[in-house]
Amino acid sequence: MKKLLVVLVLSTLLIFPNKGVKAEELKLAESAKSAILIEASTGKVLFEKDADEKLVPASMTKMMSMLLIIESIENGVLKWDQEITVSENASSMGGSQILLETGEKMSVEDLFKGVAIASGNDAVVALGEAIAGTEQGFVDMMNKKAKELNLKNTNFKTPHGLDAANHYSSARDMSIIARELVKHEKVLEYTSVYEDYLRENTDRKIWLVNTNRLVRFYDGVDGLKTGYTEEAGYCLTATAKKDGMRIIAVVMGEPDSKTRNKEVSEMLDYSFAQYKLETLIDKNSSIGKYEIAKAKEKYIDVVPKEDATILKKKSEKTGNSNYEVKLNSLTAPIKKGDVVGKLKIKENGKYLRTIDLTINKTIKKASIFELYLRYLKDIFTGDITI
Repeated sequence: MKKLLVVLVLSTLLIFPNKGVKAEELKLAESAKSAILIEASTGKVLFEKDADEKLVPASMTKMMSMLLIIESIENGVLKWDQEITVSENASSMGGSQILLETGEKMSVEDLFKGVAIASGNDAVVALGEAIAGTEQGFVDMMNKKAKELNLKNTNFKTPHGLDAANHYSSARDMSIIARELVKHEKVLEYTSVYEDYLRENTDRKIWLVNTNRLVRFYDGVDGLKTGYTEEAGYCLTATAKKDGMRIIAVVMGEPDSKTRNKEVSEMLDYSFAQYKLETLIDKNSSIGKYEIAKAKEKYIDVVPKEDATILKKKSEKTGNSNYEVKLNSLTAPIKKGDVVGKLKIKENGKYLRTIDLTINKTIKKASIFELYLRYLKDIFTGDITI
């Protein structure tokens, strides 16, 4: 009957696209205590239900842990092939685990698999200790990151999400963390795996099965994180991508895993049935070549740090979409990834949002001799007249 209601609502939306439907009329996530549905590139909220209520996130906590871990790998603090020695503290973790033993050595990549696929509490503590020195030090990093992301209703006490006093978050905050996490596409290579093995050629071989069953049973789902404790109930942050559009759905406090998966699937169905994404320029495309003062290379491609997109209902007509570019003063040296300006997205003359601009490779400062040779070359080629 619930499936029929969802189908009827979707049909009504398609037939009467201009009337609009309030979120509470969608009949989505009815069993959840809290829920939210967003499009990842724009951050636009498509549906929400008590999304700011402080609740226990259970193992969805590990999304923040994974965000810090992948940033540490990208920043060179850890390496994928680095061997981590498991502490007594990490090996003593209860709940879901990959059965680490004190003193055991395991690579960062295998530990990350244990977190992303099997939600290993022991694995996430081992990685957190490798980054921060102690479990508490890593938790402090998590809370610092929460402040940087402006999470209003989140406080972490553990890196794994086992029930602890004053450990809470909200569906909205979880969606913000998830949105940051999916920007690191490497993470999705692991969260999309349904099953794998660790210690495969040893007598301690362990079979990893993804706790997020939608990875296997919903087309396009490639993450992110389930959660369950007696206090939290059944939770899930799922992400799926179709036709270039990535959706993030969060439910908290579901009564059982079957209902959790069903209601998240309905949220995803609604999103892909009703919305489409228009890309003005993707993050791998240059918006033009610009001159950089005192650089070894005179011109450099400037690119957006993320795709410049506009979200629309499928029933809406295509508007007049464009963007404006505002660059900082460009003087070498500049590192790849440094913010060099802003790209402002507009539709029908209205500003929608702003995206940071960067350069596609690091530019070093030129020596005085190199600048002098370039000056002579520009004279001979006619770029400079004297």
